[in-house]
Amino acid sequence: MRKNVRNLEKFMPYRKKDAEKYNRLRWWAGLTFGDILDKAAAVYPDREALADDRLRLTYSQLREKTDRLAVALIDLGIRPLERVLLQLPNWHEFIVSYFALQKIGAIPVILIARYRQYEINHLAKLSGAVAWIVAETVKKTDFVPIIEDVLSKNASLQTIILVRGNPRETYQGFGQLIEKTPLNRMNQERLAERRPNPMQVAHMGPTGGTTGLPKIVPRTHNDFLCKAEYSARACEMSHETICLIVAPAAHDLPFANGICATLFACGKLVMMNRTDPESICRIIQDERINTVIWVPTLTYRVVNFERLKDFDLSSLKKIHSGAGVSSPELIHGAVEKLGCLYLNGYGGTEGMQTLCRTDCDIEKVCRSVGKPTCPYDTYKVVDDDGSDLPVNTQGQLLVKGPSIFTGYYDMPEENEKVFTADGFFKTGDLAVIDDTGYISITGRIKDIIKRGGESIYAPEIEKLIDSHPGVALVAVVGMPDPELGERICAYVEPEKGKKMSFEEIITFLKEKGASVLQLPEKIEFVAEMPLTATGKVDKLTLREDIEKKMVK
Repeated sequence: MRKNVRNLEKFMPYRKKDAEKYNRLRWWAGLTFGDILDKAAAVYPDREALADDRLRLTYSQLREKTDRLAVALIDLGIRPLERVLLQLPNWHEFIVSYFALQKIGAIPVILIARYRQYEINHLAKLSGAVAWIVAETVKKTDFVPIIEDVLSKNASLQTIILVRGNPRETYQGFGQLIEKTPLNRMNQERLAERRPNPMQVAHMGPTGGTTGLPKIVPRTHNDFLCKAEYSARACEMSHETICLIVAPAAHDLPFANGICATLFACGKLVMMNRTDPESICRIIQDERINTVIWVPTLTYRVVNFERLKDFDLSSLKKIHSGAGVSSPELIHGAVEKLGCLYLNGYGGTEGMQTLCRTDCDIEKVCRSVGKPTCPYDTYKVVDDDGSDLPVNTQGQLLVKGPSIFTGYYDMPEENEKVFTADGFFKTGDLAVIDDTGYISITGRIKDIIKRGGESIYAPEIEKLIDSHPGVALVAVVGMPDPELGERICAYVEPEKGKKMSFEEIITFLKEKGASVLQLPEKIEFVAEMPLTATGKVDKLTLREDIEKKMVK
């Protein structure tokens, strides 16, 4: 291990003794993201690596396109450890951009395509990003006004690279950058000189807002690729894997366990930007998909698709599902109707990852989220005092190891709260670990709503709604939904004498720059908010109320 590795300021490095141990025992492979792509291209140059709605690329073609963009980024002046916002849907350009940044030692900050000014401004400021790779249009959304608004508030953003857009004087064109950049010997040498140290920060992923506005999780090449490697092994991926990415590529589940794990195994990625069941079934049939990495919502849509039998889905062998609760009914339905294995899992941007194995019986899959994918990570449950609890006892889940992060970026006070003195991360989830090491998630400590794989922090929406001058009190809770798991419901007590409507609140939130993830799908207006004995809003009563109303 090289000493005195230059790294990002405000990044909390691994404890010296932990890093030495992980390197000495080879739990960290000492590889970079660029190395993974180069190795795959060297071993399988002519094997198809990636397909989307516009393009099919072999591994050698993917490497060439990535290297050309990487050189172009150097020429644009992007330096090692500088942060670049990467906000694209499930297009091949997402993969090319990500690995090009990795090749030159820059740090992608991957943003969900549905983020708008509210989240983008926050993450641009927090990360200090100098550039932004972004689509001109995603479905019906024109991003140009959003880009201009964000630029007016973030002087550090000097470079905009527009993907699938028309040429503009002030923005760089993604395709043009690649086309005009030769991959000659001199440029290849420049790329080799920019290879980062595996101990450096490689990646920044937003948390999804589970504790307020999104925090940033910095990951090194070593720890993130450790997670990807053992996820691939747990899911039994190989060069024959054909993996479908439907859930947003910027989410940790499809990115780490789908994109990175598949490329680590030298498999093939198929990216699609639609989530309707007919399109999903058609692409599984046409591409002979054998592995999907997604959320329970997508399983629900496919299993309940009325024309399911019109498609040949016999190639599908494994569903790796996480980021939400899979009910026993859903799991049984998937196994019976699709004839494949259902691997239930749990994870997070911070690095924790568990998965049921291919030899699990279905009843174990129904009652657990598997065991840690990385055998060198430590998972334990503790009581309210932080004392370790015995097996089969509920407590807060704590994790630590070579695939777990070391702290949120530039948030020392928050890190003091979420890490123990000996370096374990407090996940905020309640769990039980049985005597075989399998884990069941039994509850949450954080006030979050799980909607279709998204973790939505209720107090952040409450803060936005509460800023409306006509609102006296507000509480946001999850309401049960068979497809998405939960949807967002806001209870609003207007100021006395005020009359409010659903449309008024939604319009107000949009004017505040809120994204679709922060818009309630139902608003209940109440004359008086129920309170607990201590004067706090009684969310338990509100959850019970909306559950009763949903049944009627």
